[in-house]
Amino acid sequence: METATPADAPPRTEETALKASEPPASEPPAPEPPAPEPTAEKVTAEDAGLIDTTPPVLPSVRARGVCLTTLTVLAVLFSLKLAQEFMVPVVMAIVVSYALDPAVTLMERARLPRAFGTVVLLLAIACAIAGLAYATQDQVGDIVHALPEISGKLSHTLSGLSSGDGSFVEKLKAAASLLQDSGGVPPGRQVVVAKSDGGLSDILLWGSKGVATFIGQATMCVFLVFFLLLSGNAFKRKFVKVAGTTLSQKKISVHMLDQINSAIHMYMAMMLVTNVVLGLLSWVAFRLLGLENAATWAIVAGALHIIPYFGPLLTAVGTGVAALVQFGELGPALAVALSSVGIALLMGVVVTTWMSGRIAKMNAVAVFILLLLFTWLWGIWGTLLSVPIAFIAKVVADHIEGLEAVSEFLGE
Repeated sequence: METATPADAPPRTEETALKASEPPASEPPAPEPPAPEPTAEKVTAEDAGLIDTTPPVLPSVRARGVCLTTLTVLAVLFSLKLAQEFMVPVVMAIVVSYALDPAVTLMERARLPRAFGTVVLLLAIACAIAGLAYATQDQVGDIVHALPEISGKLSHTLSGLSSGDGSFVEKLKAAASLLQDSGGVPPGRQVVVAKSDGGLSDILLWGSKGVATFIGQATMCVFLVFFLLLSGNAFKRKFVKVAGTTLSQKKISVHMLDQINSAIHMYMAMMLVTNVVLGLLSWVAFRLLGLENAATWAIVAGALHIIPYFGPLLTAVGTGVAALVQFGELGPALAVALSSVGIALLMGVVVTTWMSGRIAKMNAVAVFILLLLFTWLWGIWGTLLSVPIAFIAKVVADHIEGLEAVSEFLGE
């Protein structure tokens, strides 16, 4: 059934159909309100990244490892102190054999047997020491025979300096007596001072024990030097053989031993030259100042200069006392002592310290600390051996991994 259309409706065409299918036109959108202008915000240095605010990462410290290292070092030090009678001759023999090895090697290159060259060298050294003692025996005898007179003059000089009511010593005695009277001991009570039963016998016994110990250690050192020189490079080859398994490790060991050998050779040659020059300068200065037995005191100065720092001090004290007893006045005694100190400073501080730094590239503070350490461990022998041991420790620390801190501490 068809539906009727109104008569007045326009005819439906394609254009009208498209218009009918389009959605009705919407109203134009309302204008949006203007956006507010952005305000300037404050930016801090932390927000800008100029300052790092991340917490620092602290290095982790293994307390167990530090404690084990500290205990190991202390155990080694006290073991060295307890084993002084064994370690001192061994270390001394090693250092002396390093110093004498070039002469034996030179004779071996001249087609002499090594054993014969070793015996000849040791006999030559013994003859030189005996000849020096024979040449100075008269002056040494004069000093020994004059010891009672020197003691009397010294006590008289000191008593003269401390005599008089206004002297410094008398004031100290008065102050001490005043303090004693003012308190501590009740009046009327006697003070008993115990007198030692020892005296001179104890001093002689202690001195005889020291001389016997020195002779025993010196004899052991001579035999060890002889056998070390006789063996040649045998111990060096054995050390290189057991030091490592790879070729690089063996090369490092050989290089380390060569550097130790070179450092000790240069140090011993430097000490020989500087001590001889110091002895000659001291002899000239003592002769010009009129000191008796100048040659003997010059030899003593050259011999004691081997001991770092303390040797020149002993020389200055000895020559000063001798000059005070000889001249009886403080001025010439101070002149002799100051001349000894000046020559020792010139040769020790300027030449020896500079050459030691050139040889091993070590700083003076570390060398002095090692000197104090080995003096505490081994006494006067430790003082003598402290510098060669410092050289050896520096070379070993430079070539062994894990000892970088020791190398940095000993280096310049």
